[in-house]
Amino acid sequence: MLMIVGYLCLGAIAGIIAGLFGLGGGIVIVPTLIFTFTYLNFPTEVLTHLAIGTSLASIIFTSLSTIYVHQKTKTIDWSLALKLSLGMFIGGLLGAYVADLLDGKMLQNIFAVYAIFVAIQMWFSLTPKATQQLPKNFGCSVIGSVVGFVSGLFGIAGGSLVVPVLTFYKVNITRAIATSSATGFPLAISGTFGYLWAGQNAINLPEHSFGYIYWPALFGIVISSTYFAKIGAKLTHRLNPKILKKSFSVLMILVAFELIFS
Repeated sequence: MLMIVGYLCLGAIAGIIAGLFGLGGGIVIVPTLIFTFTYLNFPTEVLTHLAIGTSLASIIFTSLSTIYVHQKTKTIDWSLALKLSLGMFIGGLLGAYVADLLDGKMLQNIFAVYAIFVAIQMWFSLTPKATQQLPKNFGCSVIGSVVGFVSGLFGIAGGSLVVPVLTFYKVNITRAIATSSATGFPLAISGTFGYLWAGQNAINLPEHSFGYIYWPALFGIVISSTYFAKIGAKLTHRLNPKILKKSFSVLMILVAFELIFS
C-alpha cells in the first residue's frame, strides 16, 4: 500500500513538471524508479531498463493530458509536430534497442550525465538564439530521429531537447513547449513498444513485469500524472518559472551524483 502511495506522489510531481516545463516528467520518473527498484532489491541488471521502460509508458498518458490543455490555448504547431514525429518514432525504437545492449549500471551513469546537462541548461536558461529558419520535411525528420534516439535511450519525452532546438529555429518559447508536448506522444509509443520487445526474453524480471515495464509503478504514476499534468500546463501560462527552474536544477545535480556514486 505504501508503495502505491509513493507511485501516486511520483506521478503527481512528474505530471506538474511535464506540463510546466514541457519535459515529459521522465527526468524525474526514471531516477526515482531506479532508487525505488533498488530499495525493492530488483536485480541490478534489469532495474534501470525497467525504470526507463516504465517511464516511457507513463509518458503516453501524461503527453495526452498536456496536449489537451495546450490545444485549448491553440499553441500547438501541429504541422511542425507531425514533421518531427516520424523521425522521433523511428529514433525511439532505435534508442530502446541500444539501451538493451548496455549494462544496467552503464545506462544509469549515462542517464546521470544527461540529468546534469538538463540541470545546467535550466539553471543558466541556456536557450539558443533564434537565428535559423526551420528546415524542410527531411531536415525536421532528421532532427526528430536524433531527439527520439536520445529520448528512447533515457526514457524521457524529449522536451529538454525539442524546446531549445525549436527556439533556435525561431519558434516562440510558448509554442515550442506546447509543440514539444505533442511530439512526446508518438515518441512514448515507439519507446514503450521498443522496451516491451527488448525485454521479452530478459531474465530475472520481477513479478508483475512484462518486458521492461513494471505495471504496478505504471498504474500508480498514470493515475495521478494525467491530472497533475493539466495543472502544470496551466501554470506555464501564469507563472514565471525562473525560481522553479533553479530549484529543479539543484535537485537534478544531487540526483545525478547519487546515481553515479551509489
